[in-house]
Amino acid sequence: MRIALLACSDPGRRLLAGLSTGLAGSTVLADADRRGVASLFAANWSGYDAFICVMASGIVVRAIAPLLGDKYHDPCVLVLDPLGRHVISLLSGHLGGGNALACRVAGLTGGKAVLTTASDSLDLVALDLWARGQGLVVERAALTTASARLVDRGELSLWTDLTVQSLPAGLHRVAQPEQAELLITPRLFTGDRRPIFRPRNLVVGVGCNRNTPFAEFSEALEELLAENGLCRASIRNLASIDKKIDEPGLLRLARSNGWWLDFFSAERLNTVDNLDISPAALAAVGAIGVAEPAALLSAGSDLLLFGKRKWKNLTMAIAQAPCTLSAQGPVPPAS
Repeated sequence: MRIALLACSDPGRRLLAGLSTGLAGSTVLADADRRGVASLFAANWSGYDAFICVMASGIVVRAIAPLLGDKYHDPCVLVLDPLGRHVISLLSGHLGGGNALACRVAGLTGGKAVLTTASDSLDLVALDLWARGQGLVVERAALTTASARLVDRGELSLWTDLTVQSLPAGLHRVAQPEQAELLITPRLFTGDRRPIFRPRNLVVGVGCNRNTPFAEFSEALEELLAENGLCRASIRNLASIDKKIDEPGLLRLARSNGWWLDFFSAERLNTVDNLDISPAALAAVGAIGVAEPAALLSAGSDLLLFGKRKWKNLTMAIAQAPCTLSAQGPVPPAS
């Protein structure tokens, strides 16, 4: 974490001098006075992950106001009194790591971290941090809705088709999706306005003829997902036979969606049991099949959600990778 230290008084500068030795990656910015704080923030806003300020919170608020974007991109900002007795997490407490950093700084100064985020004040799970720690894909609107309900009611009912090892306090699992306020699933619930968090646990296996156009890959995938009621956001990666490692349309499909590609030799594909043998694949590439065994090998499971679907120039299948929810939170931001 890149940390900028600012102060506009001698007592503040003395406090920062001590903090800089205990915070790896920290830099004391040029001496600031009340008139220069805004310029320092403006010049360095995008260059640091965190700002630790020893000055009045009003000075900081006025200085950063023109720079604010959203909690997904803004750095965290802490404000301290000159003695370090109060360490206020002012901005980006959760996703930006401000709350965790405030607790750490308070440990160095002997003071108290002041956390005003509702979940922390009420001893509830921070849904944004928990979802990130679980590897879930979350739309902003869904996160805002779910977090507000959790804070308002002190609990949130959850339905999922994933394995659940444990859940954090405040979340409780229900048996049917109709009973839940929050859904965690790769399945589509068309027209449902409840917040849905998406696990990335789907692997799409692909077999294809040489030089199949990108448009055919893209259209086939859309059809496959729609037919089986699955969300695109839950796709983790694609998989195929190593003979397709330079297939332009397949590579473009992966690259344009930010998915990685796993490739397997015919020998590896032939180790997968209990699949129907494809005479065409056996004759063309020496494998019992491509889409189904590649999906299963890449997913590291034996759960084939949907067997191969054929189009003119390609086949696709979907396997589900193991995915378990737990109460464990994310690893704290690196120092």
